[in-house]
Amino acid sequence: MLELIISCPQNQAEELSDLMLELGALSVSVEDAQRDSRNEVPLYGEPGTEPEVLAWQQNHVIALLPDDTEVDDFVARINQVTEYDWSAQIQQRQVADQDWVRLTQSQFDPIQIGQKLWIVPSWQHQNPAVQQATQDDSNILIELDPGLAFGTGTHPTTRLCAEWLEAHLQGTESVLDYGCGSGILALIASKLGARPVDGVDIDEQAVTAAKFNADKNQCAANFYLPDDFQAGQYQIVVANILSSPLKLMASMLCQRVAPNGHLVLSGILERQAQEVADAYAPWLQMQVWRSADGWVCLTGHKPSA
Repeated sequence: MLELIISCPQNQAEELSDLMLELGALSVSVEDAQRDSRNEVPLYGEPGTEPEVLAWQQNHVIALLPDDTEVDDFVARINQVTEYDWSAQIQQRQVADQDWVRLTQSQFDPIQIGQKLWIVPSWQHQNPAVQQATQDDSNILIELDPGLAFGTGTHPTTRLCAEWLEAHLQGTESVLDYGCGSGILALIASKLGARPVDGVDIDEQAVTAAKFNADKNQCAANFYLPDDFQAGQYQIVVANILSSPLKLMASMLCQRVAPNGHLVLSGILERQAQEVADAYAPWLQMQVWRSADGWVCLTGHKPSA
């Protein structure tokens, strides 16, 4: 296959991306033209603070084209639509054919979290580390494949919440996973003996994925969209989202915590910890439990009534 790379300024990256897809590109990506240099600029945001333009000052728009593409004709059609001659801004390079499924799968290894939790992609059961882990009955293995919903155990925020659950769950508590994504934290709570375990997410695909993962792992966990979720309190409420929505949901999440229960929050950068704690102060005193790679896990305890 062939990659066509066009260098362009910020205000033209989106137009070129859309156009090349319309003209038959198999895929299109946009990269910072200064990538891997001192001038590389991070581009990210939280809900409500996303960048207005999802591009950099200077960009490489990279289109993957079928082998039989007439490149000169493809470029001519781009020039015609945009009314600009991009010829001097274009590079070409060949891409070797590969087993993309196998290549993608090779990027996801089994993950050990804490002392006894293992997150295992379905194609990794023959991995020597997994085989060894199964020899110890105290280990908990959860089969989880990367998919449409966030949460495979690779992100520090997921790991922090999972480590807290492993360290504190006694096996009889009720647990709510708010913003459940793939359901990974609810599955961990269920495997650790929590009952009942419920998960909530605003994304219908996430709820579908979480239900699938629960069935696959034979976990007693239920998952809901917010409108379908009933009132109730839990001994442990965990929410791994982002700081902005966490601050907006402070009152609601605190009300979900039963007397003598715990609230566990992550998706929070270290520099955001105090402002999130301040948002929860009217209801619960939150403090940093643990940090990892610039992220923190905040926890709070609700006194008995």
